[in-house]
Amino acid sequence: MRTGVRPRAAARVVSLLAAAQLAAAPARAQSVEADVAEGSGHLVKDTTHYVVPEPSDRLLGRLNIDDEKDRFSFKFGLALLAGDYTTFEQDAESRAQVGLQGDEFEARSLRLMGRGHFELWRRWDYQLSYEYKGFDQSSTADWNATDIKFSTALGSRLGKLTLGKFKEPHVYEMVGDAANLPQPERWLSPFFVSRSVGVQLSNTVLDQRATWAVGYFNDWLMKDVSYSKGGQDVAGRVTALPFWQDDGASYLHLAASLRRYGAVDDELRYRGRPASNVADYYVDTGRLPGDHAWHTALEALLSVRGASLLAEYVRADLSIDGPGEPVFDGYYLTGSWVLTGEHRPYDRKAGYARRILPQGRWGAVELIGRYGRVDTTDEGIDGGVMDGWWAGVNWWATNRFKASVTYGNIDLDRLELVGNTQTFLARMQWIY
Repeated sequence: MRTGVRPRAAARVVSLLAAAQLAAAPARAQSVEADVAEGSGHLVKDTTHYVVPEPSDRLLGRLNIDDEKDRFSFKFGLALLAGDYTTFEQDAESRAQVGLQGDEFEARSLRLMGRGHFELWRRWDYQLSYEYKGFDQSSTADWNATDIKFSTALGSRLGKLTLGKFKEPHVYEMVGDAANLPQPERWLSPFFVSRSVGVQLSNTVLDQRATWAVGYFNDWLMKDVSYSKGGQDVAGRVTALPFWQDDGASYLHLAASLRRYGAVDDELRYRGRPASNVADYYVDTGRLPGDHAWHTALEALLSVRGASLLAEYVRADLSIDGPGEPVFDGYYLTGSWVLTGEHRPYDRKAGYARRILPQGRWGAVELIGRYGRVDTTDEGIDGGVMDGWWAGVNWWATNRFKASVTYGNIDLDRLELVGNTQTFLARMQWIY
């Protein structure tokens, strides 16, 4: 087994850490799905503005707690994706590869959230969430603790220290809140994990024109293995805004991230679904005896008022037992056009874009198109090659409610067969 760090991978780590030492301004805690980007508050309309009725801010605000001396606060949050219905149409080759995929209705996610701050020697921000099903499951149980996160500011240079169970800073699809993405489901899931237990430093730099985050993670507490076999990950991400105009209506986001994926109990595995939570795993390498893998990811998001292009690429260089050094990769390109003219506000503290904030009484309509590819076949490992394209419509009816329909067409090259699956996904979501 090879345990050394490859020279190219080591150089990537040095570059990433060097970027993290730039002069910085303090960063605030990353927000949850319901928040809006700083500077876009003027785009938020009162609930009475929209034709679609929903609970008022004043009513929902009664669930919050604020201590008069500012020693403690609690803000309630809820993410409800209760209306997923997915249908499948497969050819004979697809059924031979992955079995028959049944049409299914799913309560996709119910996430209860609480966040705020408290005083214990210093000020701490906290975020706690408990979720049914969800985008970010870390076990096969229906209910899971999604986030158990505590953060404190360490000054303008060091930025923010975060401890607990939270997202690793790697891959835009995962760093960004799922309910805010233009696409309904993530595509690059073979190359990231949802949440991990760890510690992270993060900050903004260059007058919030860039961000950085570096963290160490080990999931041994969540798995039945020792600390040394728990899968020790190191991940880092840097972002930049080289183009910013019209108060954020037009911008260009660029980012790179690096992750050392530590094998859990000396095994690596890459598997992913065809952008459907109810489908079986289409690509799957099985358990590969090995020590670690290096993941390199690139991101780009160009937004020009109501139109945007989002692209990501991830490459995995594996260190495994046996001959050869397999390389897997994946990418996608998502195009979005908001017919009613709204743009997706960018969060300069978190380094990603948030949801559409509709301005008209009937909400905002967004057309999306996407193409993606995931390749987990190399050096005699037949994990499969998956290609797919999607077309869909999002109706952002209010600040919190969205309904969407998406058609997908996915080809899978695996087991010496090429199979085709067509999907149709209808979804409703409401977040607070």
